[in-house]
Amino acid sequence: MTPNESTAAKARRSVRLSLLSVLLAGGALCAAAAARAEGLPRLTTHQGYVEDVSRSSGLAIDDPLAVFGFVLGALPETVTVYPTENYFYFSFVYDKARYAGNIRLDNVDREKGKVHFAYFEELAEWKDQPPVKHTLLGQEHGVAVEKVEDLVWRISFRGKTVTFRLNDLRGVKPPATALGPDETYIGPVFDDAAVRFFLVYNRRLELFHYVLDETAPAPETYAAATITDRILIGNRTGFAYYRDHKRERKILIGVFEGNSRVNNAFDGPFDQLPDNFIEGDTLRDAILAIEPSLKGKIDRFGSSPDGADRYLISPYAHYRTEEDLHPFHECATSKDVPAEAYYGCFVIDPAAEEQAMQEEPPPEPEKKGKKTVSTERKNAKAARAAK
Repeated sequence: MTPNESTAAKARRSVRLSLLSVLLAGGALCAAAAARAEGLPRLTTHQGYVEDVSRSSGLAIDDPLAVFGFVLGALPETVTVYPTENYFYFSFVYDKARYAGNIRLDNVDREKGKVHFAYFEELAEWKDQPPVKHTLLGQEHGVAVEKVEDLVWRISFRGKTVTFRLNDLRGVKPPATALGPDETYIGPVFDDAAVRFFLVYNRRLELFHYVLDETAPAPETYAAATITDRILIGNRTGFAYYRDHKRERKILIGVFEGNSRVNNAFDGPFDQLPDNFIEGDTLRDAILAIEPSLKGKIDRFGSSPDGADRYLISPYAHYRTEEDLHPFHECATSKDVPAEAYYGCFVIDPAAEEQAMQEEPPPEPEKKGKKTVSTERKNAKAARAAK
């Protein structure tokens, strides 16, 4: 301001500065909105982590209903459930520790007005598994579960209602080149690692494969293994694939063992079967062809009548180094392997794998024999942060 500036001039200058501030602020907001529109990454900061860890909380962590109310209350009005076994994962920090959990709209229980809720202190390799809080919630708990339409469900509790949109993959089919003449397509799999697969059953060899769904945008970039470029390893997930010699497709052959030990999002698709898209008894018939003794003991999803166990479809290895994957290539290229047995090269026997590793097996495949995985373990799937 000049020494001779009048009061009116000062007022006009103040207005101009105020308008400039508004314009600049508006420009910043527009720039932020434009950045979102341009698909720029979502930023997370260390500051946020420190403040979460340092924050005191009045949440009653031992009360499942209190925690369920907190989780549901923190969600927007509508959410998308991507994994195909209908788990909605979340995580939060409480009392200096990170917790993970899930809300699951199980195919059978949701029709009865029930929803599964589980949470636990996140797993780590250096400590024992903490206890899991798991509850099947329904009207008796004040929880309402209502079907809006196919693959859309509404959950209400204590004045909060959230619509859960399940992943609609009804039109997803493998291209003709991705399916062999002896194979049956069971259904599409969306793993919690954000990777899509085709679950395929080989009728002649009586075995399953998870084939990468390449009709969808690539979920990550890949690096060729040093031992052979037939083996590709995902840079984000650590999933290992074998490029089929006979068909244009990639078969899942391995997941990194460290991820299996902590039950995180990268522990493999064994617990994301295509429940919403299994046609009739297709899956049960395939399982019974392999394990006839299960006749009358499993439903069409491969689960026991009480839902406590489910047939384990985990034909891939849990590897520590690339060398652990080399036997797949040796088998696939061996002249001693009959041509008709070729696809057997991509299936691992979990019991043999455990013996070869000579150490405690990864925690996720709690088995009866080598065939089932417990519901409690599945409910304990560690989660990445909910969106």
